[in-house]
Amino acid sequence: MKKSSIDYALKIKIPLIIFIVALSFVITFYASRTERDGVGYQPEQPILFSHKLHAGQMKIDCQYCHTGVSKERHSLVPSANICMNCHTQARKDRPEIIKLTQYYEENKPIPWKRIHKVPDYAYFNHSVHVNRGVDCESCHGNVRQMDVVKQVKPFTMTACLDCHRNPEVKLSYLQKVNKGPENCFACHR
Repeated sequence: MKKSSIDYALKIKIPLIIFIVALSFVITFYASRTERDGVGYQPEQPILFSHKLHAGQMKIDCQYCHTGVSKERHSLVPSANICMNCHTQARKDRPEIIKLTQYYEENKPIPWKRIHKVPDYAYFNHSVHVNRGVDCESCHGNVRQMDVVKQVKPFTMTACLDCHRNPEVKLSYLQKVNKGPENCFACHR
């Protein structure tokens, strides 16, 4: 290989490769930022649903609709059949319930837009937190007072570690509070 070929590789190709790698990292970082720091994220949903009415005024427990949260890693988004447990009888003539009934009768999933999401590179298990007494509100905010749900707390590593390191402050409603794991492999698997 001639010296001019090596000079060309060092002067042009290597900086270009470094630039492309850095640009890819920056684009990936900012593209996923909404997933991690989506405070204020409030997408329009296919059916208007008031958590303030259902979870607040009617005091329906979160786990009635978001099944599996005490047994599984994920909290499931309600399917039409869960809603229809009540709405085969209640308020059937309302426009939003008519839309719901159509999804149910056509056996189609409701295309809810996910609001709260931990980044894909982080492991989170709802059941571990729920079974230790961590209230949904600790991470999701006071959904019982929201007509339209939005993300009010950050889902960042800092937010999680702050709670794991200082649970007595963050989870003061619990009688027995244990610190959560702080090692990298607890969340990054």
